[in-house]
Amino acid sequence: MKNILFVFLISIFLVSCSSLELDAASTSEEETQRILAMGLSHEENLIEASKLDSAHMVSVVTLQLINARDEKIQAEIDLVASEEFANMVNVIGNSEFIGSELKESKKTGILETDIDFHNFHLEGLKDLNSGIIKHKLVLAISYNAKNKRNYSSANLCDEWNRCDMNEQDINVLSSSASNCTTASCDYKEVIELNLSNDFLRNVSYKGFTISFSSKRKSNKIKVPKAYLMGYLKVAQ
Repeated sequence: MKNILFVFLISIFLVSCSSLELDAASTSEEETQRILAMGLSHEENLIEASKLDSAHMVSVVTLQLINARDEKIQAEIDLVASEEFANMVNVIGNSEFIGSELKESKKTGILETDIDFHNFHLEGLKDLNSGIIKHKLVLAISYNAKNKRNYSSANLCDEWNRCDMNEQDINVLSSSASNCTTASCDYKEVIELNLSNDFLRNVSYKGFTISFSSKRKSNKIKVPKAYLMGYLKVAQ
């Protein structure tokens, strides 16, 4: 009986501690929002935070204010960049939208030829009767290897950069080999992935990452927030 009572008291104590931690977290968020609502400069916000009751609360709220300042600066940068991307969208007949091409290269091994080159862009086609726009991500992967990879599928990556769910089929537009030797060839595979308008709108505030997979290798492509914002501003 004593053991049961002891366990019961310990449980109440742990629940109480958890509640205190949640209350503290909630209070710090409320204090941060209260200070931000005052419309002060960032330096003045930090002064207000320094007036809080405990050193822990000062530390937490100060960090949240710094994060809020950084997010605001990044949002302003993204807005300017999105305008530039919007201006580069090619519109054909008010129904076809072709975003500008993004290019990147990634080292994949120790040899000089161990480099993957990615060229990709978004495209959209509007049905003039329904107004529905169907989008796709078009990607060209160039690489040097002994064998062609034959990309066959794609997976959307989550916020923790895990890309093992939501597998989708891709369309292979072309595949070629050149400069072949006894050891390797320069390969280029051009593929596309269909994307819904709802999906792009839902991720427009953060961008998205897609992993394209073959049996030999996978390649991650990140579509930046600013690029997506600019493209969607025109493709509507």
